[in-house]
Amino acid sequence: MTQSEKYRGVIFDFNGVLFWDDYIQRESWRVFAAHLRDEPLNDDEIDVHVHGRNCRYTMEYLLGTPISQDRADELAEQKEIIYRQMCLTLGDSFTLSPGAVDLLDDLVTNKVPRTIATASGKKNVDFFVTNLQLQTWFDPEIIVYDDGKTPGKPAPDFYLNAACNLALPPEACVVIEDSRSGIQAALNAGIGHIIALGPRSKHGWLMKLEGVDRVLETLGEVQIKYFIAR
Repeated sequence: MTQSEKYRGVIFDFNGVLFWDDYIQRESWRVFAAHLRDEPLNDDEIDVHVHGRNCRYTMEYLLGTPISQDRADELAEQKEIIYRQMCLTLGDSFTLSPGAVDLLDDLVTNKVPRTIATASGKKNVDFFVTNLQLQTWFDPEIIVYDDGKTPGKPAPDFYLNAACNLALPPEACVVIEDSRSGIQAALNAGIGHIIALGPRSKHGWLMKLEGVDRVLETLGEVQIKYFIAR
């Protein structure tokens, strides 16, 4: 079996992959955390306790105590209001990441199954679908998001559910991720091919992460003929 015969679907992380919002996420978390615990989150905390995690985990970390899912959802929405407002202030810069549109158009043209597995909640997913026209390339009904019940990354559930939604085994899927916890989740799910996306300054670090098969800087570098069955 050749490589191109093995991989038949693509699962995208969203934040940091399809939408480059790292600086917005970091700033909105800093602002929110300062209100919640009188101290902003630092970059190390964001990398370990925010990226790829579900909201309940992060809120319990910030508060230092277990909380109910309802309370976690309430706090998460307070944070996401800050985040969504910051996104809207971007104006014409509120767009998909470099190379994303061309890649997605290519996937649609070649009828390659695709979806998104994101730690964002439903309101944020709806916000992105509306403002970034995600329905052009994805079926919103099969996007996997943080529903408050599914274990967050690095648990495998997000990617197992996404592969199921594509009617494909995990080993037949390619995942494109940018975070340590997301890459670990893809590895734990038995994903067949894991692409890590990030700036060149992080390529050495990303390539050392277990499970990473390829490191790229933008989605414009992804050529589906190399690893997707046509």
